[in-house]
Amino acid sequence: MIERIIKAALNNRGMVLLALLAVVGLGVYEYRQLDVEAFPDISPIMVPIFAEADGMAPEEIEQLITYPIETAMNGLPNVALIKSTSAFGMAVIYVYFTDDTDIYFARQLVSERLTSAMGSLPAGLEPPALGPISTGLGQVFLYYLELEEGADTAGLDELTYLRDVNDWIVKRQLQTVPGVTSILSAGGFVLQYQIQVDPFLLHQYGLVIEDISTAVQVNNRNVGGQYLQLNSEEHLVRGIGFLRTLDDIRGITLKTEDGTPVSIADVAEVEYGPELRRGVVTLNAGEEVVSGIVMKLFGANSSKVIEALYEKVELLKEGLPDGVKLVPYYEQADLVDNATNTVKVALLQGMVLVLIVLFVFLGNFRAAIIVALAMPFCALVAVIGMNHFGISANLMSLGGIAIALGLLVDGSIVVTENIHRFMGMKQKEGTTQVELIYAAVKEVGRPIAFAILIVIVVFFPILSFDATEGKMFKPLAYTVMLALAGSIVFALAIGPVLASFLLKAKPKKESAFFRGLLAGYRWLLTAALNAKIVVFLLIAVLIVLAGATLRQLGTEFIPVLDEGSITIDVGMAPSISLEAAEKTIGQITTEIMEVEGVREVVAMIGRPEAGSHPHPINFSMIHIELDSQKEKARIVDELRPRLEAFPGVQVNFSQPIQHLFDEMLSGVRAQLAIKIYGEDLDEIRGVAEEMRSALSGIEGLVDLSVEQSFGQPQLKVLLDHEALARYGVPGDTVLEQVEMAIGGEVVGTLYKNTRRYGIHVRLAPEFRSTPDQLSELFIRSDSGALLRLDQLAKIEQVEGPLQINREKNQRRWIVQGNIQDRALSEVLTDIQTAVAEKVELPKGVFIEYGGQFEQQRRAMKRLSIIVPIVITSIFVLLWIAFHSVRHAAMILFNVPLALIGGVLGLWVTGQYLSVPASIGFIALFGIAMQDAMVLLTDFNDLRREGQSVRDAVINGGMIRFRPVIMTTLTTLFGLMPLLLSHGAGAEVQRPLAAVVVFGLATSTFLTLFVLPSIYEWVERRREA
Repeated sequence: MIERIIKAALNNRGMVLLALLAVVGLGVYEYRQLDVEAFPDISPIMVPIFAEADGMAPEEIEQLITYPIETAMNGLPNVALIKSTSAFGMAVIYVYFTDDTDIYFARQLVSERLTSAMGSLPAGLEPPALGPISTGLGQVFLYYLELEEGADTAGLDELTYLRDVNDWIVKRQLQTVPGVTSILSAGGFVLQYQIQVDPFLLHQYGLVIEDISTAVQVNNRNVGGQYLQLNSEEHLVRGIGFLRTLDDIRGITLKTEDGTPVSIADVAEVEYGPELRRGVVTLNAGEEVVSGIVMKLFGANSSKVIEALYEKVELLKEGLPDGVKLVPYYEQADLVDNATNTVKVALLQGMVLVLIVLFVFLGNFRAAIIVALAMPFCALVAVIGMNHFGISANLMSLGGIAIALGLLVDGSIVVTENIHRFMGMKQKEGTTQVELIYAAVKEVGRPIAFAILIVIVVFFPILSFDATEGKMFKPLAYTVMLALAGSIVFALAIGPVLASFLLKAKPKKESAFFRGLLAGYRWLLTAALNAKIVVFLLIAVLIVLAGATLRQLGTEFIPVLDEGSITIDVGMAPSISLEAAEKTIGQITTEIMEVEGVREVVAMIGRPEAGSHPHPINFSMIHIELDSQKEKARIVDELRPRLEAFPGVQVNFSQPIQHLFDEMLSGVRAQLAIKIYGEDLDEIRGVAEEMRSALSGIEGLVDLSVEQSFGQPQLKVLLDHEALARYGVPGDTVLEQVEMAIGGEVVGTLYKNTRRYGIHVRLAPEFRSTPDQLSELFIRSDSGALLRLDQLAKIEQVEGPLQINREKNQRRWIVQGNIQDRALSEVLTDIQTAVAEKVELPKGVFIEYGGQFEQQRRAMKRLSIIVPIVITSIFVLLWIAFHSVRHAAMILFNVPLALIGGVLGLWVTGQYLSVPASIGFIALFGIAMQDAMVLLTDFNDLRREGQSVRDAVINGGMIRFRPVIMTTLTTLFGLMPLLLSHGAGAEVQRPLAAVVVFGLATSTFLTLFVLPSIYEWVERRREA
């Protein structure tokens, strides 16, 4: 079949050239259509549910909202996990589905089940809503608004004005960008029309706060009265009663006393005011700003969304009110560009290095060009396949092409070198150039095809990866296999056709340099053949040392990607107020700004509006932009002791996407998490504190902290049911009054064109600031008597949870930390030992280790199955190719030879045994087979021609020395830029490159000497 392909290509050279041009044109077009990302989106298929319940404490949120919704979601098809957070005023339930579930189908299932669960929720609750159709990495663009000094704010304070501009102008415009699913506002104040009630004036007029609520509602509506036909025209009838101004609200009549109307203005102050907020955004040394978070639609093209956003922002800036500036402070485009540029530069450098190697060793510029053309051709074939399979251009997919770069020319090197060699030999008279090329390609076509096929096959098992590691490494496997498939086509069809046009038959003259190399190789090979026992003992020692070193190497999931910026999670005392938190973060950001190399600091305290994670106000995420990425390590080392010196503050250093990555892995923003499950909050919290004490001091474990979710002071209003019965007051009446008077209630909406603002009723601040004032709240009984709250209820001061987290239908507490300057596996071993020796778990309490360790362990378990399958597959293919078990076993011996260099590469470069490194070993096992197959094929061919075993081994080695060295050097030089690169994303590719570069170097060196020695030793014993 291979011979027929070669012959068909040479007989239809014009069609082959047209096909080549078609592939190039299509590949260029498809490349322009590719989605470009920093690295594959590992986000799970997850549907978030947000339920807001203003004023409710976490205990009520969990009991009345979270648990009923969780229960309703159990049993949905394809549900993998349900997690939830019950915080002050908000519940968030995360429903995770298996990765093969369509996101829109998942949302439909959740929406239907949520509708059926509404009957179990408290009456009057704002209906829960699904979160944005986005992913964990969907925050593609963040910005803040600034106001120039002296700008007109239409009578509003600066932060209220900026929030109004963001909510009603900026967000509405940016939401029109294709691929944007939602924009979340953070910071500033949401404008409300507030009615601040004086309870004593209410009492004077015999009113209660509920009377104001009722009066606003009945005086704030429009109606439609159909139409009147006047003459030949229809005139619509509209009843207009909407409130439009503060004076409209002030003038609403509550009652008439002795003929005199009592209005809202008589018992309350009606002014503009801010909605209760749970988040603040500050810039640099504490200046408060308004921020926006742009969420990308699930599956949208990140690069195109960001490009369209910038175009929209430029248009939007022209239409913003005078004095308002929109400033982007984080966008994934920078990381995307840096990460993809790292690979693109490595690709370009690799191509140049490969071209130099080709020219030096072939000594023929045209032959070098033919081989070099295989690289762009195969890359474009991979691009076409990427679009077909829906793979984005990212660090891993482009890295796959970069990794395969040197391999892409291996087949073409052997074919072109053989054509070049045949053309330099004396041929039979009458042999045409096409016949000569056919004979040359036919000689090496079968081993080349099988060698490349073996490399493709070794990547197939990587496609069996699932979960996070599958999403991360499948793109790499796909692009490698697609590019290598293209290299077979180029080597057997396109390369020979190009050679027929560009190469000419003429005597071949070797350079003095190459003749010297051949002479040196012949001498060393003869020496190795004469001292087989020494060679075999040396190899055995090296294999044992490599195996021992491999066992000593630490393990990790993947190296941390350097994003060029820093994020710091700051945890403060659970009882802290928003104002105190803002002051603390202001001091911290001032400290950060004093460090040289820090360009800008944006801190987000608490949470933005519903649609994001419900962080409490004792949590802040600080985003730091740097002047130079190279200074990052120094800045982190300088900041860590400075910030840890702040009393009562816990810090966790990471990066924007790394934070999200860690949170998606374990539910926390750290590399390692110990989850403690149980039903009693006090019990699992105590276990967590005990664990922190046990783990402190472990080498390599930094940023160790316990979830700060307890210690929120509470005022409990406990109803006295005997007093309620005595005074004839329903308990519900008391609770409603407490809810409205202290917490307030939005009792209506005021419309201004398309903008809408809440009308909020609440006691004035001076009447609700202390427990004593709360006790003086008046309640009206059924008889009309006004009673104080302390006559009907008892008020207690206690402490409770700041938020309650649940997972797997249980309450959960977390101990978390990061790993620094030590392998994850080693740190985890010390942690497990410390927990087993120092922590005693109560009955009903369980622990679970999460984070990157969980993914690394699962990936390594899968690899322990994959590697034997790969080696077995290689053996079967070799058996098919050579029809000989012993020859297949000889070539397979390259696996331990490759292991020697791969382990050496990790040890020399200071890398751990990570998933990328493991994939490097898998790739190396396949790559190492190629030269051995070609070499052994020549040994067999020469023996069939009648040569002795020794002559066949030496002559075969001499014939294939050039292509073996060339294929090795092209692969090495193709990967060298990735190994030496320090650009964004290079950390992920470096372990793989180190394994292949060092492994192939030692494997090829040993192949040139060890394989001939083994071959001669085995074949002579068979002849004997």
